[in-house]
Amino acid sequence: MWKRLAPAAGLFFLAPLVGEFLLGNLPITMLPALVALAPMYGGAALLIREIVRRRGLGRPAVLLLGLAFAVIQEAFVTRSLFDPDYAGLRLLDYGYVPGLGIGAWWTVLVLVLHAVWSIAVPVALAESLTVSRRETPWLGRPGLVVTTVLFVAGLALSASTVEAPPALSPVQIGVAASAVLLAIGVALRRPARDLGHARDRRSGAAAPSPWAVGLVGLLSGSAFWLGGLFVDADLAVPAPALVAAYLALVAAVAAGVAHWSRREGWGEPHRLALAGGALLTYAWHGFVQPPAVEASAAVDLAGDVVFALAAVVLLSVAATRVRRISVQALRIDVP
Repeated sequence: MWKRLAPAAGLFFLAPLVGEFLLGNLPITMLPALVALAPMYGGAALLIREIVRRRGLGRPAVLLLGLAFAVIQEAFVTRSLFDPDYAGLRLLDYGYVPGLGIGAWWTVLVLVLHAVWSIAVPVALAESLTVSRRETPWLGRPGLVVTTVLFVAGLALSASTVEAPPALSPVQIGVAASAVLLAIGVALRRPARDLGHARDRRSGAAAPSPWAVGLVGLLSGSAFWLGGLFVDADLAVPAPALVAAYLALVAAVAAGVAHWSRREGWGEPHRLALAGGALLTYAWHGFVQPPAVEASAAVDLAGDVVFALAAVVLLSVAATRVRRISVQALRIDVP
């Protein structure tokens, strides 16, 4: 039984470890907080993964459902999308949109980081670590019920820790709820296959090497996070220009991956490489991210080193397992 549930349990804890600890937002001394964080982050990642696999959807659905989770968390739970003084950081001042009461830069940043790094990257890494069961559900009905209950409890617990949350206007509630429903609706209506399915490959051109794809993941992820320097350094860059650059980067990566995935040879090594590049982005980012709670410089650095090394080890193990499966598949295909 444990062997059957191990992938689900791994993803349950991997999501918050990537989303908060590898990012550098929480120091290693906060590991006991996984009891509270795993139900929300891990519960969301696990439920999204199960929905996608049970309905035969592809990776884009993981991102879209991850986007829905991001809106739920940041609009209705922490309310950082609408709180002008969230954590005392004044996150909405840069690119403030009066009609909605949001900060354009913060909205794009936090929604993309949750969809990609809190959900899609842990799901991809967990599936590569158990690549032989990548396309099969990991939970039965009891497991789904338990995970759903834990997820709802995690949201409630997180909401209870927010001090003096701002009241949301009807417009804010309506826009946020509509965004959640739209993301879920589009995700569930996507074709029941990953991009790059053999039936869609129209070109004889070969897919780039996994190393090249991984490099793109690392460079694009790094560029996304380095954009925050224009805010932190208070440089004279208009918020609309930075937001437009963010959106252009996201669109370019999505279009590039969609194009590559239709080429011959695209497969699990490429998907892992893309997620690995994003994972390594968080690994370096942890060293420059100040922790959200008090921790000494030595403790903070030690935690960053531990989590970065753990990320590299997990990525190496996943790559080894994916390579082994790929070689076996190639031997089967050769007459």
